[in-house]
Amino acid sequence: MPSRRTFLAAIGAAACTPAVSGITWAQLPAALPLQNLGLEHLDIIVPDPAASARFYARIFKTTLHQQPLRDTIRYFVLLGDLPADRQVGYIAIGAAAGRTPSIGHYCTLAKVYDRAGMGSALEAAGFAGIRGAGGLGMWPDPDGLELQLFQPPAGLVTAAVKSSLPVDGDGLVSPIGVDHVLLKVSDVERSLSYYRLVYGAQAEAPRRAGDARVWFNLERGTRIGLQKERRDAAHRPLRDQGREIRSGRGDDTLTGTRREGNAVHRRTGCTAFRRRQRHRRRTADGGIVGRPFQGRHGGAESPAPTSQL
Repeated sequence: MPSRRTFLAAIGAAACTPAVSGITWAQLPAALPLQNLGLEHLDIIVPDPAASARFYARIFKTTLHQQPLRDTIRYFVLLGDLPADRQVGYIAIGAAAGRTPSIGHYCTLAKVYDRAGMGSALEAAGFAGIRGAGGLGMWPDPDGLELQLFQPPAGLVTAAVKSSLPVDGDGLVSPIGVDHVLLKVSDVERSLSYYRLVYGAQAEAPRRAGDARVWFNLERGTRIGLQKERRDAAHRPLRDQGREIRSGRGDDTLTGTRREGNAVHRRTGCTAFRRRQRHRRRTADGGIVGRPFQGRHGGAESPAPTSQL
């Protein structure tokens, strides 16, 4: 027959079981904010994917990859060496097929991707749910700018192989990944409620008086910036220059822009890529491509000089 002490211990263990179970359930991660693992890749759509692929290959020391997609070829500009597990950042370049050239979407990695829970949380807050089905579904922000989410393993699709596209030159700099993406939105304050929900208010960087941009600091040193879209005359010369390289003080980055549409068109702003080395080259008009940059400061960036390529 069990002793009084043994009996009380058994009762105590039984009484504690629901409590332990309750704590375990309470500790399960919520779908939002995301436990993000940083930015991974960008998808751009342009009228001539081959021309864009050649352009980026002139900027980055990279191995172009490609994938047949319906009646076109999709190119991938790798932002680093391709490891055996194919976990590498990249720029995917697809055919616009009549659509406005732009950055189609950006991709963030998440430790846990709870699609159903994320949809419920967004819809409960008054935001749109996912567009599309399967793993290729996109999450639109209030302006329709699309986020793609993957839970590792992710990386370069297995169908992408080394490209046979002829390219002039060996590139200028060696990229090591996406650094940040700047999203141009119609109303920053309206967008903030969405991005705070998705990435967490704690990810929002402090703002200084007069800052026009709001930054969200993600993992792996990557960032998302929000800035009000402007369609004034000051931006027209930038579009009219065709191809250019822009350096920006405040980040050790290099940004490539083209008339076909990614970096300065629509609301998706500019995107910068981390680079492995600092490379200087003087252009015919006296500008400098790949000038050294100073370190980060605050979360805002100073206006940057441009040099036509």
